[in-house]
Amino acid sequence: MYDFLVVGAGFAGSVLAERLADAGKKVLIVDKRNHIGGNAYDFYNEHGILVHKYGPHIFHTNSEKVFHYLSRFTEWRQYEHRVLASVDGQLLPMPINATTINKFFGVNLNHDQVESFLAQRRNSFDRITNSQEVILAKVGTELYEKFFRGYTKKQWDLYPEQLDASVCARIPIRTNADDRYFTDIYQVMPAQGYTKMFERMLNHPNISVLLQTDYKKIQEEVRFNELIYTGPIDEYFDYVRGPLPYRSLRFDFETHEVSTYQPVATINYPNSYDFTRVTEFKYLTGQTHARTTIVKEFPTANGDPYYPIPTPENAEAYERYKAEIGKYDAVHFAGRLGTYRYYNMDQVVAQSLTLFNNLMSR
Repeated sequence: MYDFLVVGAGFAGSVLAERLADAGKKVLIVDKRNHIGGNAYDFYNEHGILVHKYGPHIFHTNSEKVFHYLSRFTEWRQYEHRVLASVDGQLLPMPINATTINKFFGVNLNHDQVESFLAQRRNSFDRITNSQEVILAKVGTELYEKFFRGYTKKQWDLYPEQLDASVCARIPIRTNADDRYFTDIYQVMPAQGYTKMFERMLNHPNISVLLQTDYKKIQEEVRFNELIYTGPIDEYFDYVRGPLPYRSLRFDFETHEVSTYQPVATINYPNSYDFTRVTEFKYLTGQTHARTTIVKEFPTANGDPYYPIPTPENAEAYERYKAEIGKYDAVHFAGRLGTYRYYNMDQVVAQSLTLFNNLMSR
């Protein structure tokens, strides 16, 4: 007899399982895959290089609470992520900063001049309604066309004007020369990898783990009081309100006989090739190895759901499913897929900690 059946062993499910188990609850956590960790799962490939199976996962947060919670299960390696964009034969810092602007436009502006330079190029809108307008209002047409339009179309199969403003609002524009991709207080990577962190998180006498298992095939056989579901919410309800759109990814891994393949961890390709970006894992992990492994990411409409597609129409479709939730007192939804939100890892952890507190306060 379990107090909770948790579906999905990624960040949302694992955090909730650990918290509930620590509170004395008996928990069964199940996952369709043959491993824990969800999309953050990492492993050593045949060359002995630590790679992320489902694309690069870079941890960053401003939440002291989230950072200290995860610190119970891992030591950290300090890591500041850097990205370049391949544009017109140049590799330029991304997010756009003063260096990007100087090199792209062939000017030599100091930091104080960058703001006025951009102000002359910005488009003005009475009200921002989509991601195209977000970028045009920040940097104007030239930078929008070269850095954002093509990349967004590849990533989402939608142009920025078709996407909710929140998508591109996530991307900062800097007038200084800070070339870090993130500016969060905590920018770290698990010292021994994500999988080791999840193993420690789920190593609790009150937690049972069942892999390669579809929960629907066992829910009639397993006795439990409440269900926590972190998979796609439309799948849980058997698509009664229609399927929700998701974006997937295909990954091509390559190992090269060199110690370093590219000058930074990630290079974006907004206007060329079918892939969006190339990431070299050794930058992320700090591993020393004579060879190096990279991954190319190809967005696709088919495959495992990775990203809810943030459009106003899809938000309305999710609301129809959200209305179904109220009919179930003992079913709780969490995570990026369970709540149809484009969350970062730390946001998923924070959401799960909040849900745990709500469950305990009843």
